[in-house]
Amino acid sequence: MKKAQSNTCGIAVVAIGGNALVLDDSHKTVPDQFLAAKRAMKNVADIVEAGWNVVLTHGNGPQIGYILRRSELALDELHPVPMDYAGADTQGAIGYMFQKALRNEFVRRNIPQKVVTVVTQVKVSAEDNAFLKPTKPIGSYMSSTQAKNMANKYSWSISEEAGHGWRRVVPSPYPKDIVELDFIQELIGSETVVITCGGGGIPVVERKDGTIRGVEAVVDKDYVSCMLARSIDADVFVVTTNVDRVAVNFGKIDEYWLDRTSVAELKKHAMDNQFPEGSMGPKVHSIVRFVEGNCKRAIITNIDSLAASLRGEAGTSITGDG
Repeated sequence: MKKAQSNTCGIAVVAIGGNALVLDDSHKTVPDQFLAAKRAMKNVADIVEAGWNVVLTHGNGPQIGYILRRSELALDELHPVPMDYAGADTQGAIGYMFQKALRNEFVRRNIPQKVVTVVTQVKVSAEDNAFLKPTKPIGSYMSSTQAKNMANKYSWSISEEAGHGWRRVVPSPYPKDIVELDFIQELIGSETVVITCGGGGIPVVERKDGTIRGVEAVVDKDYVSCMLARSIDADVFVVTTNVDRVAVNFGKIDEYWLDRTSVAELKKHAMDNQFPEGSMGPKVHSIVRFVEGNCKRAIITNIDSLAASLRGEAGTSITGDG
């Protein structure tokens, strides 16, 4: 069997969306997610084998939604699950799926790499304006009466989504610091693929005495992944999504796809409202911040095109000068 090359390509931070494990409404069970993880990790093993030192981050949107829904259904008998606890739960579960699948792939290929998942906390500011106006919808849709009852009973903030119903909303503060960063950096230099910052990290606030407490919030995973990539001086930052490349005028007659682009061009398209906040927007903002911060390369692609995108054969490649 062929062994992996030495880590000559550099450090690649690869952000995998939570939807990579839930391919559609017909494939969302835990066994389905294990199969999706196995497929995704084959692509990750390809780039490790090619010589990249890989750090994985991931989303948790569908998975945390399932946990909160179970909690809602069990409220007559059990206490509700706090957001920080649910976030930690998904980090462990998704980390386990990725970790097992990737380790097994390494064994099959005789790649002498280790894999480890780090339950990661991310500091946010208690003064962040996001806490004054929660906007991130989580959990299931509810009727007006049910939503108001839940808000009164559990001090939830709620918001109506036209045509769907009411949902709980939580703050989405901006990340300030990754608590376990030093440990993550040590692992990166030890022939280890690190899985970290799952779901944007568990949001915590630091008290005056240096201790921390979890908060009911969600930190954007793309912003945290960018922070991580900058902090560890990654050579490339890859954001995977459900499309191969970035589209301009997406879904319209004059739609076209970007193979290579510059930060300046990407910012121009963003100013033209090409990238909605609920989908491609945070990814583009994070990419711009990474490239502007260190003049290195970033890529947006799908998980199946991961290796090809790093070879320059797929995806949208973004650099400082185009």
